[in-house]
Amino acid sequence: MMSVFPSTAAAKAAGRGRGRGLGSRPESGSAPRSRNQRAAYLFIAPLGIGFALFYFWPLLQTFFYSFTEFGVFGGNTWIGTDNYVRVLKDVTVWQALGNTLIYCVIGLLALPVAIGVAALLNRRGLRGVAVYRALYFIPFVTLPVAVGLVWNWLYNGDYGLINEVFAWFGADRRYWVSDPSTAVYAIGTVMVWSTTGYYLIIFMAGIKGIPQDYYEAAELDGAGPLRRFFTITMPLLSPTIFFSSIICMINSLQTFDLIYIMMAEKNPAIGDTQSVVSLFYKWAFIENAQGPAAALAFLLMLIIAALTLVQFKLQKRWVHYA
Repeated sequence: MMSVFPSTAAAKAAGRGRGRGLGSRPESGSAPRSRNQRAAYLFIAPLGIGFALFYFWPLLQTFFYSFTEFGVFGGNTWIGTDNYVRVLKDVTVWQALGNTLIYCVIGLLALPVAIGVAALLNRRGLRGVAVYRALYFIPFVTLPVAVGLVWNWLYNGDYGLINEVFAWFGADRRYWVSDPSTAVYAIGTVMVWSTTGYYLIIFMAGIKGIPQDYYEAAELDGAGPLRRFFTITMPLLSPTIFFSSIICMINSLQTFDLIYIMMAEKNPAIGDTQSVVSLFYKWAFIENAQGPAAALAFLLMLIIAALTLVQFKLQKRWVHYA
């Protein structure tokens, strides 16, 4: 029995030594951890500086200028909320906002089109998928100027290809871009055509990330292609759809380039196709009304932020994260 106590004491001493060793590890590891933190901050510094210089600082400037009035030869004076009052009372602002919301709704139609094409291109055994994917993606990377010019020729009421095709079926010729009843929808169609390829790439990647075991099990249970699509593909693709819907909504609310290219200054339908960003460009760079333009831009930012927040609130009801 006496021989047990020395060994027990030695074990306790060793345990205390190990305890001190374990307790001292965080102290010795604090230096590498701080070095890792400094390295992490160093890597994200370029992005943070760029965000502060090119996004956050212009945002603060726009907010400040929205309360000022610019002089003809430069300089500005503080006028309070007069610019916001002018914006909210201007009829053209509400018309431009209505057109912008129409563009947003039409632009969102690119998502179901892209989902359907992505599902077709992800079929097993289909050949030439890379070629189809490239063909759909080419309109997205094409310059908006080229896209607008080509579609202006297609929409031309005298010799446009679309009218030629409709003439084969006895339909009357229409001036699609000059008619106020069709101009906004004509531009919206071009938006859908030019952005479908971008969302197609995203949805194809999302579908490829769904395990094939689900499809095989459903096929063994007798589920057809449509049932597998609506019960497996759509629920598991909902996070990708949620992300794409936010991007599509923001891009649609900022529509400008196609309108600028496709609508001439003397076009009778220019007022019926003008978006909020188009009106901002007109005020800021043509009419030299930078103060109201800054207020309009800041209000558009608030609208985008509010709609994005609503989407994030509603996504809990329909987005399924695996």
